Amino acid sequence: MPDTRTAAGTPAARQAGGSRRGPHMVSGRATGVLIAGLTAALVAVTIAAISIGSVNLPAGAVWRVVGAHVTGASSPDPLRDQVIWEIRTPRVLVAALAGAGLSVAGVALQALVRNPLADPYVLGVSAGASLGAVLVISFGAAALGGIGVTGAAFTTAVLSVLAVYALAQRGGRLLDSRLVLAGVAVGYLCSAATSYVQLQVNPAELQGLMFWLMGSVAGAAWSDLGLPAAVIAACTAFLLLQGRNMNALMAGDDAAAGLGTSVQALRISLLVIASLLTATCVSVVGGIGFVGLMVPHAARFLVGADHRRVLPVASLAGAVFLVAVDIAARTADRPNELPIGIFTTGLGVPFFLWLLRRRPGGAH
Repeated sequence: MPDTRTAAGTPAARQAGGSRRGPHMVSGRATGVLIAGLTAALVAVTIAAISIGSVNLPAGAVWRVVGAHVTGASSPDPLRDQVIWEIRTPRVLVAALAGAGLSVAGVALQALVRNPLADPYVLGVSAGASLGAVLVISFGAAALGGIGVTGAAFTTAVLSVLAVYALAQRGGRLLDSRLVLAGVAVGYLCSAATSYVQLQVNPAELQGLMFWLMGSVAGAAWSDLGLPAAVIAACTAFLLLQGRNMNALMAGDDAAAGLGTSVQALRISLLVIASLLTATCVSVVGGIGFVGLMVPHAARFLVGADHRRVLPVASLAGAVFLVAVDIAARTADRPNELPIGIFTTGLGVPFFLWLLRRRPGGAH
């Protein structure tokens, strides 16, 4: 077996340093252009999402209303102001934050287990977080010792990840071939428990609860933005600082340790970060699957395996993706609104099967 632990020119060292690893479309200074392009795309799709609804509004009206609130000026049209600023803008921003958060969580989980098939949905993290959130929503904070929705979702998400991690190991080593199976098993168990909780709630509340479980940003308010924004920003910044160590971890535990990475501490950090991001997003938008699988893989296809480039690209691409999906959810069956999770699952399942076929046994 080749020694990957010491020489600066070894594959592990090149991976940790961010050298090219496998074919990708964008490298060097072009990465900055890509990030600027994704930022512009996010602004454009945000304006489009605010404009589109049961009543379409011109983009100019959106700019005027948003500009009036940003500058502190009086709004020219009170009715449009209420529709644009109070209803649609927070909804679109929540969708963007959830897309970014779930994508970053997927990057963290894939680095943790060194497997591109990993994501919060496939590994049962979303199902675990949903169970905790549903318990508190249905029975109140007393259901889990007085903690709120986000705290409950985080607790059950961490427990789910720990269970998957334990089941996928043999002799102290993580087996990629067992990872997806363990995630599916834990996810089904949490889903069964969630279904049991649903049977205990008032029938009048059941429809809203089921709609939330399939993922929705309907009814999002400005009060829903503060916590997700702070958590996603802090977690993404932390992961960016750990980008070199995450690169080293992808080369294997022995290689990462040889390059000076504290493997155990990093794994625990990635576990906590992924669980916190997933729990925060689930507590606000419900169970939206496969975003954390598709977007990180697309980001690596664009910029390569260096996490210092993957993380900003994935977060922006995830935000653009989920805002665009929310537009589809609102317009596919007007005037009815469909859950976002229907669309992300419809896209994610074929993508997952394609990725599984390309990587037999789920090996990285």
